[in-house]
Amino acid sequence: MGLSYSSIVAAPRDEVFGWHERPGAIERLTPPWMPVRIKQETDDLGAGRAVLGFPFGLDWVAQHRDCVPPDHFVDELTSAPLRWAVNWRHTHQFDAVGNDTTRITDRIDSNVPGFLLRSMLAYRHQQFADDLAALRRAQALGLTPQTVAVTGSHGTVGRSLVALLGTAGHTVIKLVRGEPSGPNERKWNPADPAEDLLNGVEAVVHLAGASIAGRFTESHRRAIVESRIGPTRALASLAARRGVRTFVCASAIGYYGPDRGDEVLTEQSDRGDGFLAEVVENWERATDPARDGGVRVVNIRTGLVQTPAGGVLRLQYPMFAAGLGGPLASGNQWQPWIGIDDLLDIYHRALYDDRLTGPVNGVGPDPVRNRDYTTTLARVVRRPAVFRVPSFGPRILLGDEGAKELAEASQRVVPAVLDQLGHTFRHPTLEPALRHVLGKP
Repeated sequence: MGLSYSSIVAAPRDEVFGWHERPGAIERLTPPWMPVRIKQETDDLGAGRAVLGFPFGLDWVAQHRDCVPPDHFVDELTSAPLRWAVNWRHTHQFDAVGNDTTRITDRIDSNVPGFLLRSMLAYRHQQFADDLAALRRAQALGLTPQTVAVTGSHGTVGRSLVALLGTAGHTVIKLVRGEPSGPNERKWNPADPAEDLLNGVEAVVHLAGASIAGRFTESHRRAIVESRIGPTRALASLAARRGVRTFVCASAIGYYGPDRGDEVLTEQSDRGDGFLAEVVENWERATDPARDGGVRVVNIRTGLVQTPAGGVLRLQYPMFAAGLGGPLASGNQWQPWIGIDDLLDIYHRALYDDRLTGPVNGVGPDPVRNRDYTTTLARVVRRPAVFRVPSFGPRILLGDEGAKELAEASQRVVPAVLDQLGHTFRHPTLEPALRHVLGKP
């Protein structure tokens, strides 16, 4: 059977085809709800191959062939045992509609039922249109390709950011703690980075750090602190010595403390109380060596990132899909959320917009209360949300302090700095953001 899906984007055909040739394209077009990992990208749309890892050790090898730039290219499933059960030929067609518009058509000839593929294709087309629009906005603000070093590139945000930067034309160098697996990786010792680690690097994006989630035991507290403060200070110092222009460091809305009531929190708000507030303050201060050395430093205080590939939504989605979701305790807590692609746009903007400096709230413009979040998520997955989670539930899993700082935190954070710059969010409200990342149009 065959399935065809088309859309029109405001870009010339050569530009549209060229985007698909860049590193990161397949990562950007793979829906986050699919249980797949990109193990290898193709380096040639005419004769290369991409390898996707599925559960149970199954690899989907997509062999590229029949490429006629900028008109079309084809990929076919060639790997056993999947090819014994699945027929797959995917034609990517690009037709010029005018001088500056292109019709993109995905035509799939396969025995896979069409209803399983439509949400994937809808996501791909929307994602490409949104990425292209964000790239156009960046170019209008002076974007030029840079060489960017990234730590934490294997994390949920890191993988997606590396892909976005690649499709935007940047050269990305992954700083890894293990042995490098290719020319785009360099070995990084967080405690004592090599003096030549940042040679040729114009900007650093520092995402690495132990997960904050978990019981706040002494060992967990130590891991949170030691994975952030010392490595950040060492890397910031090196960036200053090597003449890096921009240092973008992850941070967190934990800076504002676990409960500020209905107070609207901007980047100018005072630090709150609690363990995480102290950690975040010290984490941001650890970037001072770069700032003192003349490097532009941006600290992105990230909210609750929305993607089923990781974070809170990854844990909540199965429960809500099963009809077991509901508000936590009173449901009055403020949840400053952000769609993962909007967060990536903020990190990207920090690289090219010199007006961004210091703390920047990486949150959407419309924080919601927990009860409204749960109602919206339930509506998106078409399930009820009647199972209220009692307050003792998170305390059993996280302990008293962990529950207070994480599960029950209430922070009405807004992106004041970005609003002042007229920043465009792909999904300024919650429901469209959830529908996009969950494939529920």
